[in-house]
Amino acid sequence: MINASKKLIMTSAIACSLASLGSFAHADAKQDLTEARQETQIWTTYALSPYLRAHDIKVDVDNGKATLSGNVDEDVNKELAKQIALGVSGIKEVDNKIVVQADYVPKASNKDYGQAIDDATVTTAAKSRLAWSKVDSGNVSVETKAGRVTLTGEVASAEAKEAVVRLVKGTRGVVSVNNQLVVNSKGKAADSTQVFTDSWITTKVKSIFFYSSNVSGSDIDVSTLNGVVTLKGKVSSGAERALAVELAENLRGVKSVNAKELTF
Repeated sequence: MINASKKLIMTSAIACSLASLGSFAHADAKQDLTEARQETQIWTTYALSPYLRAHDIKVDVDNGKATLSGNVDEDVNKELAKQIALGVSGIKEVDNKIVVQADYVPKASNKDYGQAIDDATVTTAAKSRLAWSKVDSGNVSVETKAGRVTLTGEVASAEAKEAVVRLVKGTRGVVSVNNQLVVNSKGKAADSTQVFTDSWITTKVKSIFFYSSNVSGSDIDVSTLNGVVTLKGKVSSGAERALAVELAENLRGVKSVNAKELTF
């Protein structure tokens, strides 16, 4: 007969075993979730990349090791796929089994998904640039399809119409602009009484440069004091410098722009 002490010991041992199994199951589930997230992040980045989105690439992650398989049309794209995977947090190693096939025919699905994201990004960037600008853009609607932007709605003047088109054309990712804007002098004017902080202005100037197709904002340092924007750094040409100054000057809240230390 098993005495009470032995029963207690056996019960405790069984409980500990079950708890250990539960801990292992929880750890496994957590690891599976982490790996699923890593796989999704890698694949989504591929789908968004203009160089990889149309290729047939499969991703499998196991304990920090990403195994890549599928087909691409160039060696450089195979290497890009590897570097993207290595850039994901937790990925320590990549087994790159992707096959380079020069005559590979891309799939349409991933390409369409990536293009939809690109178009949404262009639309958002264009709308933001118009909203931040001193230009009275009135009631303007922006729609993008394959990089081709259609503008509809009303603006207060012919000058505003021209300025809106110029701003949108200069947005990164825009291929062309279909201008269907109508001039209505009775349109609602922008609120000129709004107060803008120096930090807001600095952030928006940097954003404007980032979304511009003609200004390399990464090489320009931006600071603002009492509404006066100072630009420092180096650009590629006088035309780029002039455009950077113009973009900053046209931002709401900007009183003036000091670009003495912006050289080319």
